[in-house]
Amino acid sequence: MEQNEELIWKGSPSQWTNFWIFLSSILVVPIPIAFWKWLSTEKNKYEITSERIIHQQGVFKVTVDDVELYRVKDIRIEQPFVYRMLGLSNLIVVSSDRTRPSLTIPAIKNGLQVREQLRKAVEKRRDEKRAREMDFTGGGDIEL
Repeated sequence: MEQNEELIWKGSPSQWTNFWIFLSSILVVPIPIAFWKWLSTEKNKYEITSERIIHQQGVFKVTVDDVELYRVKDIRIEQPFVYRMLGLSNLIVVSSDRTRPSLTIPAIKNGLQVREQLRKAVEKRRDEKRAREMDFTGGGDIEL
């Protein structure tokens, strides 16, 4: 993260995403598999700054990817029934980024609040960059 970037949110998915693995490790699945799921979830990190969304994942091989905020087209919240009961949400970001057109931040707390903070940061960043998203869809073929 650059020095002039302001951190808006930082977190990782809730371990509740591994509930069935943990439960089955008691009954069926060996504990090393449950430990691996826990570790891989723990090493799945997200940061939302004033300029971009940074996703870092991996235990042995670490991959870092980012999406510039001015490229964000849509932000959606999904709350499956169990997540809603636990106060968790999936934050889905749709962007014009070629390598990461869709980014899901799973099982986060205060999803609606994070979504609103991200929405405001996207608008601010677009104003700073004087950037606007434009969609060009087909529909009118031009004949020569």
